[in-house]
Amino acid sequence: MYIPFENLPENSKIWIYQSNRKFSEAEMTEIENELKAFLENWSAHGNGLEASYLLKYNRFIIIAVNQEVQQATGCSIDSSVAFIQSLELKYKVDLLDKMNVTFKNGEHIAHKSLIDFKKMAKEKAVTANTIVFNNLVNTIEEFNENWEVPAGESWHGRFF
Repeated sequence: MYIPFENLPENSKIWIYQSNRKFSEAEMTEIENELKAFLENWSAHGNGLEASYLLKYNRFIIIAVNQEVQQATGCSIDSSVAFIQSLELKYKVDLLDKMNVTFKNGEHIAHKSLIDFKKMAKEKAVTANTIVFNNLVNTIEEFNENWEVPAGESWHGRFF
């Protein structure tokens, strides 16, 4: 069952999917409607999941589930990945490739392959102070505290 994101506890499990391009406002509205419909019916072993989502920077889809009520299981996680894959096909975007880095370049959000990001670090085009999106966070609390961080304070720090 869908509930507002702010009503989920801080220890709720999250999954972050980053797009290789910015979504248009029209696409964002459609994705929001599709997410609500999916989450309204998302379940694990026949039990509804208390879940929500956030859309950030017209580029990130964050799905969250309150595991205190009902834990997401292998099958329910598989169904969420299938849903994300359907968005990839519909909008012709890449949401599942973890070998990319998204970071702030001034007010702009940049998206580069890991190889290109490493080159940029070597060339000092990005630094340990560059704000990166650490999509490895697992809970809402970690998301709030450690999602947008200087590269030197995340797993990206190994490139500096």
